[in-house]
Amino acid sequence: MTGDYDEACDCVQEAFFSAYRGIGKFRREARFSTWLYGIVVNQAKNRLRQVKSRRGHESLTDMHSRHGEALCGDCSAAPLTESLADQWERKELEAKVQTCIIGLEHDFREVLVLKDIQDLSYEEIRDVLHIPVGTVKSRLFRARLTLKNCLAKVWGDLK
Repeated sequence: MTGDYDEACDCVQEAFFSAYRGIGKFRREARFSTWLYGIVVNQAKNRLRQVKSRRGHESLTDMHSRHGEALCGDCSAAPLTESLADQWERKELEAKVQTCIIGLEHDFREVLVLKDIQDLSYEEIRDVLHIPVGTVKSRLFRARLTLKNCLAKVWGDLK
């Protein structure tokens, strides 16, 4: 959601500190994981606001383009059997997908990340973001459509 691996690590660390300090406020109305996801999402939103104000409202996409670095660094190690050309192609693909995800509006990006990357259910996303399930579904549909259009611009027509 932050578009930067190091920022994401900082957000998660801060979220765990916040959860530790606020564990007494956990009311057990939802699952613990949902409560924790809510803290992480709020921490990421706060971090994004800080980054925006610090950088004079510069977008994360601009930062990525300027630095020319992969957004997630080496989030997943390549299999040992993968050739160097295959590794390069996979990393290029991952970078393009990450760029398109970062280019999504914030509301769309957070729903897409929670559903398609973190694999939360619609109800869990509703609880984390405090929005109706219908809103979750509509944002997810629009996020996927926007992502598909972005990727089509990068690679041509996608089926």
